[in-house]
Amino acid sequence: MTEECSHENISHLIEHWIEHNESHIQNFKEWAQKAKKDGFLEASEDILEAVDKIEEASEYLKKAKEGLFHLH
Repeated sequence: MTEECSHENISHLIEHWIEHNESHIQNFKEWAQKAKKDGFLEASEDILEAVDKIEEASEYLKKAKEGLFHLH
């Protein structure tokens, strides 16, 4: 089954991906704190770097969603 590539579908998917990223960010931050507390400093820093990248990805998704409205 293939989904139609419409303004509404893409907008909905992008919103879903942003929300999905947010849930990962919260989980990653919790685990980074746990890792740091238990002495896994490098792992904690790497997890926080992943958080930065996910936040960056979300910004691009937000730009993509905004761009959808410039087409109409």
